[in-house]
Amino acid sequence: MRTRNVIPGVVFSVILSLSTTFAQNKVDLSNPINAARLKTDKDTTWRKIEFGANLNQGAFSSNWTGGGVSSVALGVFFNALNETKKGKDSWRNDFQSQYGIVRNKGQESRKNADRIFFDTKYNRELSAKWSFFANVNFLSQFAAGYEYSASTDSVAFRKKVSGLLSPAYLTEAIGIEYRPAPYFFVDLAPGALRQTIVIDRDLYINTPDQKNYGVPIGKRVRTEAALIQLVANFEKDVAKGMNLKFRYLLFSTFRDPLEIDNRLDAQLTAKINKYVNVNLGAILVYDKDQSSKIQFAQALSIGFLFAF
Repeated sequence: MRTRNVIPGVVFSVILSLSTTFAQNKVDLSNPINAARLKTDKDTTWRKIEFGANLNQGAFSSNWTGGGVSSVALGVFFNALNETKKGKDSWRNDFQSQYGIVRNKGQESRKNADRIFFDTKYNRELSAKWSFFANVNFLSQFAAGYEYSASTDSVAFRKKVSGLLSPAYLTEAIGIEYRPAPYFFVDLAPGALRQTIVIDRDLYINTPDQKNYGVPIGKRVRTEAALIQLVANFEKDVAKGMNLKFRYLLFSTFRDPLEIDNRLDAQLTAKINKYVNVNLGAILVYDKDQSSKIQFAQALSIGFLFAF
């Protein structure tokens, strides 16, 4: 009996994605996100670049009676966003990347975060809250991912289950955008196309549950047409020095409309001072081509953030 999609509705928390395409050439300067970056309400172009690093370390002496394993973890991220509006036309480019590794005593290094995200979108304003849009979206990862055996002396101690462009997702969509507020929009795109890419043709050997991420064995690409694709994007300062953002994706195909793919990327960021902040991020995924169950990933970190 197949598991149906059940990812709870749309409002969680953040991992780097900004959104603000402005209606009628006006910018909501009451929103701290905009006010901090725009000099006047006539400005219609702004950009932001973020770079950050997080380091976590723990050590125990050999006679530490409380138990524990010495470890060190390092994570870095780079994000860039550019938005331009001229008359009724606007263009938004959003790039996000993250990579992290952790090493426990007695084990080799393993990654604990890995993401490449790029979204480019054109909007043509229809009214104050509605617009036509066309966009291209790309999602993948930097490095190979492995599944580890609990037994270190096993021949199959680690198995490669993913890698750069294995898988990757490329989506082209045309539809209608509803933006009731500068910090929130919903994109509805019937007939969107998605290509699932698996460059490594031998990956299926180690991923019997994922069935090669839905790509036919011996092939590198599978194309699906959506009955409907829905994207909801939110970013707002919910309190002083605290920012919440999420991106929710729903994708239903013509071929199997009841098996709906869901993905929620969310992050809550709290500033300690100009360069130090705390991040709580979470990802929920339901995709039958990856797993028959809902997948969940969560990370809490403190580190440096440089924005310019």
